[in-house]
Amino acid sequence: MLHNTGSRESSTFLLSRAELVLIAITMVWGATFLIIHIAMRYSGPLFFVGLRFLAAGGAATLLFRPAFRNMTKHEIVAGTAIGGMIFLGYSLQTAGLATIASSQSAFITSLYVPMVPVLQLVVLRRAPHPMSWAGVVLAFAGLILLAGPDAGTLSLSIGELLTLVGAMAIATEIILIGHYAGEVDSRRVTIIQLFAAGILAFCAMPVMGEAVPAFSWVWVASGVGLGIASAIMQLGMNWAQRTISPTRATVIYAGEPVWGGLVGRIAGDQLPSLAVAGAGLIISGVLISEWRPKILQNRLKKKSQPDPGE
Repeated sequence: MLHNTGSRESSTFLLSRAELVLIAITMVWGATFLIIHIAMRYSGPLFFVGLRFLAAGGAATLLFRPAFRNMTKHEIVAGTAIGGMIFLGYSLQTAGLATIASSQSAFITSLYVPMVPVLQLVVLRRAPHPMSWAGVVLAFAGLILLAGPDAGTLSLSIGELLTLVGAMAIATEIILIGHYAGEVDSRRVTIIQLFAAGILAFCAMPVMGEAVPAFSWVWVASGVGLGIASAIMQLGMNWAQRTISPTRATVIYAGEPVWGGLVGRIAGDQLPSLAVAGAGLIISGVLISEWRPKILQNRLKKKSQPDPGE
C-alpha cells in the first residue's frame, strides 16, 4: 500500500471518488468468498489458487510491463517470500471454503488485521499499540461466538481451522510486504509474488494428491476472472490510497466481511444469532485495532519522552 498525504480530493458527493473506488473494491472482495465457495464444487483448492494467481500475474505483467526491466535478486527473493505466504493463505482459505459457508470464511479471514500486531511482537519484537490488544481481545471473543455449529465454544471445524491458519499466513504476508516496502520496486515484486503463489500451488498438487479437475466453465471463469480482477483492484487501491489516510482505508476495508456476509445471506447462508454477534465483535476488533485516539497517543508520547528533571 502506498503512503498518502492524508488529504481528501474534492467531490460533489459525501464520499470522494477514491473512497467510492475502495468501497467498490471491498464489495467485490466480499463477493469472492461465495464465488470460490461455488467453484470448489468443480475444482480442488490448489488448482484453483494456481489458476487464479497465474492469471493475476499475467494481467499484472501487462499492466506493469515497463517496470519489469532491471529486476534485482533482492526483488526476486522478496517476491517469492511474499508469494509463498499468499500461496499458503489463499490455499488454506480456499480449502476451508469447500466445507464452511462463505460468510463464515469472510469473517474469520478478516482476523488477519488484529493478528498483524501480535505477529509483529513475536517476529519483530515490536510492541503493539494498546488499541491493537483491545482489538485482538474483541476479535478472539467474536471467533468463539462465530465458531462452528456449536457457537459459543472454541470448537473449530476443519474448514474454520484451515481458514484461521490462512488468516495468519495473510497477516505474515502483510508483515513481509512492510519489511521489503522501502527496498524494492512494488510493481516488480507484485508480479513476482503473484506468479510465485500460482506456481507453488500447482507444484503442491501432486504432493497433496490433488488431480487436475474435469473441464468446467465455472472454474475457468471464476479463476481467470478473479485473477484479472485482483490485478485491476491492486491498481485501484494504489491510486485511491494516495489521497486516503490509512485509518480511513482500514475502516472501508473492514466492510469486506460485511459484504461477504450479505452476499452469503442472499445465497442462503443461515448463521445463528450468537454467530452473528460474533461477526459483529470481529468487525469491532478489526476497527478498534487500527484506532488511535488522540488522548491515548498524547499520553504514550509523553511517556516515551525523558523526564526533564532527570
